[in-house]
Amino acid sequence: MSRTGSLSINSENIFPIIKKWLYSDHDIFMRELVSNGCDAITKLKKLSLMGEFTFPDDYKNKIEVIVSSKDKTMKFIDTGLGMTAEEVEEYITQIAFSGATDFLEKYKDNANGDEIIGHFGLGFYSAFMVADEVHIDTLSYREGAVPVHWECDGGTQYTIGEGTKTTVGTQITLFLNEESLQFANEYRAREVLEKYCSFMPTEIFLTNADAEPQYETVLKDELRDDDEVIEYIHEDAKTEEKENENGEKEVVEVTPAQEKAKIKKRPVSISDIHPLWTKHPNECTDEEYLEFYRKVFLDYKEPLFWIHLNMDYPFNLKGILYFPKINTEYDSIEGTIKLYNNQVFIADNIKEVIPEFLMLLKGVIDCPDLPLNVSRSALQNDGFVKKISDYISKKVADKLSGMCKTDRENYEKYWDDISPFIKFGCLKDSKFSDRMMDYILVKNLDGKYLTLDDFINENKKPEEAAADTAEGKTETTEKEEKEPEQITLYYVTDEVQQSQYINMFKEEGLDAVLLKHNIDHPFISHVEQKKEGVHFQRIDADVTDSFKEEASEDELKAATEALSDVFRKALSKEKLDVKVEKLKNGKVASMITLSEENRRMQEMMKMYNMYGMDPNMFGGSETLVLNANHPLVKYILEHKDAEHVDMICEQLYDLAMLSHAPLTPEAMTRFVARSNEIMMLLTK
Repeated sequence: MSRTGSLSINSENIFPIIKKWLYSDHDIFMRELVSNGCDAITKLKKLSLMGEFTFPDDYKNKIEVIVSSKDKTMKFIDTGLGMTAEEVEEYITQIAFSGATDFLEKYKDNANGDEIIGHFGLGFYSAFMVADEVHIDTLSYREGAVPVHWECDGGTQYTIGEGTKTTVGTQITLFLNEESLQFANEYRAREVLEKYCSFMPTEIFLTNADAEPQYETVLKDELRDDDEVIEYIHEDAKTEEKENENGEKEVVEVTPAQEKAKIKKRPVSISDIHPLWTKHPNECTDEEYLEFYRKVFLDYKEPLFWIHLNMDYPFNLKGILYFPKINTEYDSIEGTIKLYNNQVFIADNIKEVIPEFLMLLKGVIDCPDLPLNVSRSALQNDGFVKKISDYISKKVADKLSGMCKTDRENYEKYWDDISPFIKFGCLKDSKFSDRMMDYILVKNLDGKYLTLDDFINENKKPEEAAADTAEGKTETTEKEEKEPEQITLYYVTDEVQQSQYINMFKEEGLDAVLLKHNIDHPFISHVEQKKEGVHFQRIDADVTDSFKEEASEDELKAATEALSDVFRKALSKEKLDVKVEKLKNGKVASMITLSEENRRMQEMMKMYNMYGMDPNMFGGSETLVLNANHPLVKYILEHKDAEHVDMICEQLYDLAMLSHAPLTPEAMTRFVARSNEIMMLLTK
């Protein structure tokens, strides 16, 4: 006999709020209802292990989702432990009372709580975000239990009575509202289930009740117990007339007679119940890691390598992080880290849980200690969540540093691709930076990889380097302590454009490192803060003493004054900085230098889209360096008023600029025309 009752609500007027605001994404109701079904099945397994329930021979743990656009309904059917009428009233009608919590308390000595998904008792009511009416039909596993039917139309009144269900488990039927009819569409339902439930620990099957049944044919010997046979089919043996070795024709059997069966098409589970991250790394092959990557991220470019997280202490956390290959510095390096709770998808890229720099990677992290209904505002102040984030960062640093120590060849092989991730991590996470700074690599002009510390040591004065590497340094008194040595590290950003400077460096036995990625600009500032006395300078920032011959200061000063007037007039640049030096390399006529401070300021301007601002406002621009040993410079100095001096000045300036930065379109047009004119002079 049916009776009516009122829902017991813990807060006044909470039901309308639950219906509209329980979750920001309304499609999440599918995750909640399927999760509840998974919990019910998990609990039944626990009861079986404890000897409180025996599975029938034909039992199959599964969840069925049946959609019908015609009836505007969705059904969620599980083969879990079901509920009695008392349990329905206790778990369903008392909002915010968690059945999982009650179950764990009752069986805390026998059940593993980490395998129970729901913890808050609100998931079921997500159904009312999309349904005008919800029915529950359930039958408990308990001996002598009677089926129960419960229904509610979205108000605070419900009806409960005896039902008609004949198998243990629960069926929830949603009568969808007009705004939510999309979810009764098979393709939309599959999309949502694949989003949230692709790795749930129970097989999930989706059926379209409105679709015509589909069939397939299998060998009779391959029939399964759950196959629905439509008819048995006998296929006679197939024969062909062939010519034998003697040239005679005879009939031979090509395919033997077969007994087959036409069956209703076997359903395919949406869920992979044993995802790769749940396995121990020793059990996984490279091909399995690659296949999982392709399946989850739909990316067919192979990742460089991966890190398999597998932790049971101090908290339960498993996952796989992939380092994708970046083809160019302009590629987007935004990744996707999918967060799961007991194989139930929560969200992508939750920065409170996952270190920000790791969001450049692709991967999955499964942490059962996190609630399904993640509130980002709550997570921001959650110390436990911060510990998880720090631990993930530590494990990644451990993996990378371990690779550098034990597999240096591969570490160098991957470095150009993984360095943006590592450098971004150093900028964003001081602890990660402390762990990784000894394993930062740089590539020198010969293409050799060195640790940053090795490169710094190479650029120290010989006596300083020897002192740093000597064993057992002696203690010094405060009076004897000296200021740290100032070390300049040279770097290259474009090997082609800066080739003239690179050649000069090599001629003098000097070295520089290649820093070509956009992340390198802020990273070198970070290193300068970390490494006392270290300063980075691009190789075209100045002309070092190593490139110069000894010369009279008065002579150079006079030449500078004279040539400054000539070049400023020829180029119509009144504020042009000109400097004359005697360079050892007589083939270099002119160079452009730009101070490191100015360059970094310009980079900052670009970053903030301040291209229209005048670089001179930051203390001057580029300097034109002229080589007093070059014939053309000597000619200008001796023939200031000659016919073609202005043309030579313009050409030397543009050639210097080309080795420094690209010319503007207008300047390039003039340069090409002038080059043609100069060649024409050679024919006269």
